[in-house]
Amino acid sequence: MNLNLTLFAQALAFAGLIWLIATKIWPPLLAAIEERQQKIAEGLAAADRSQKDLAQAQDKINDLLKDARSKANEIIDQAHARANQIVDAAREEAVAEANRQKAAAQAEIDASANRAREELRKQVSALAVDGAEKLLRREIDANAHKALLDDLATQL
Repeated sequence: MNLNLTLFAQALAFAGLIWLIATKIWPPLLAAIEERQQKIAEGLAAADRSQKDLAQAQDKINDLLKDARSKANEIIDQAHARANQIVDAAREEAVAEANRQKAAAQAEIDASANRAREELRKQVSALAVDGAEKLLRREIDANAHKALLDDLATQL
């Protein structure tokens, strides 16, 4: 056993192994590593784009929410204004109805008062006739003296 020959054979086997690894194993391994690096870089770029898109979407959503809130506030203000208009119209209608009912009641009161006056005049005229009859001790014909009684009633 020669140490030189063993050392030379081991060096030659090692060189063959290096050549085999460098030509057959190393290129696919580097290709896989580079492919993986490229996928990782693409994933990171996609994540960055997604974050930017998310930020833009959030900004857009915030703008839309602001617009929706302002429109909702406008609608609410319009609804309040319309409600106030309806309340005012109802109040005016109620006042008009109350005035109409008041006028109708006043007319009815006036008519009742006139009827009561007429009834009172008739009663007074009847009492006056009865009083005059008792004073004169004779009966007065009411039909014959109707004009006189009506004149008396108007004077009362």
